[in-house]
Amino acid sequence: MLKRVLVLAEQREGRFRKSAYEAVGLARTLGSEVHVVLVGSSVAALAPQLGAYGATTVHTVEDPRLALYWPEGYAAALAAAIEAVQPELVLLIATAMGKDVSARVAARTQAALLSDCIQLELQDGALQAVKSMYGGKVFATVRAQRLPVVATVRPSAYPAPAPGSAAPQVQALAVALPEAPRAAVVEVAQHEQGKLDVQEAEVIVSGGRGIKEPKNFELIEQLADALGGAVGASRAAVDAGWIDHAHQVGQTGKTVSPKLYVAVGISGAIQHLAGMRTSKCILAINKDPDAPIFTVADYGIVGDLFKVVPVLVAEIRKAKA
Repeated sequence: MLKRVLVLAEQREGRFRKSAYEAVGLARTLGSEVHVVLVGSSVAALAPQLGAYGATTVHTVEDPRLALYWPEGYAAALAAAIEAVQPELVLLIATAMGKDVSARVAARTQAALLSDCIQLELQDGALQAVKSMYGGKVFATVRAQRLPVVATVRPSAYPAPAPGSAAPQVQALAVALPEAPRAAVVEVAQHEQGKLDVQEAEVIVSGGRGIKEPKNFELIEQLADALGGAVGASRAAVDAGWIDHAHQVGQTGKTVSPKLYVAVGISGAIQHLAGMRTSKCILAINKDPDAPIFTVADYGIVGDLFKVVPVLVAEIRKAKA
C-alpha cells in the first residue's frame, strides 16, 4: 500500500461532483493517508464532507480568482499541495478539468502520468492501469516506471464509498498564484437545470437515429425517469439537432462508465462504443439483429423500440410501485 495519496476534489458552486467521492474512495484503497486538496473560493466549509468518505487531511486553497476553473491557478495550487504532502500518487477524475490540470502538473513536477484509466491498482509495488485505446478497440495495461504518479480515472469507474462520520484535519495552504492569467473560465452556461449529467449518472438511457424524430426522445426520457437515470444520445441524434451536445456519448462526446447503459435505437458505431463500452452492464434495444451494438451488449432486445420501451417503462414503474 502507498503511504500517501493526494486527491484533487472537484466542486461546482459549493457542491461536490459524485466523482470527487469516487476518487477519495479509490485513494482510500490505495494509500494509508488520504490527502485532499480543495481549490476554490470560500470552500473550507466543504471539507468535513470529504472526511466522511475517507479523507484524513484536507488542504484548502482559497482565492476569489479560483471560483471558476483557472488552468494556471489550479495547476499552481495542486503543485503546491504536492510539494507540501509529497504523495506517491496524485489522483484526479478524467473530466475536462481533470485531464487539463493533470497534464500541466505532471509536466511541472516531472511525475509519470497515467491518463483516462478505467482501472488503477498496485502490482508488485508499482502503479498499473488499464486504459481503453484506439476508440475502444483495445484495452492496454500500462505500468508507471517510477513514483510519484499523476493519474486520472474515468467517472463511475469506481463506486463512491458509503459515507461515515470521521472528521478530517483541515489545513489552509498558502499558494503564490500567477499574476495575470493567460486563459480563464469566465462563465459556465448550464443547460436543463436539474437534469443529471451523464458523467455523474449510474444509469444512462441513450437514444440514437432509430428514434426517428426529436419528439420521440420523450420515450427515452420516460425510461430514464423510470430507472432514475440520465438521458444520453448518439452523435447522429446530436448532429441532427434532436438534443443538446451535452448529452452526447462517444468519442467526440462524453466517456461514461455507468452501472447500467441502455442503448435505444443505436446501431453501435465504433465512435459510440468508445464512449460507453466500459459500462458495467449494457442493454441494447434495436430492430436489427446484426447491429454492432449487440456485440458489446450483456442483454439485447431485438424489436421495435416504439413497442418495447413503453412496455419496459410500464413494467418498471409497476415493480417500483
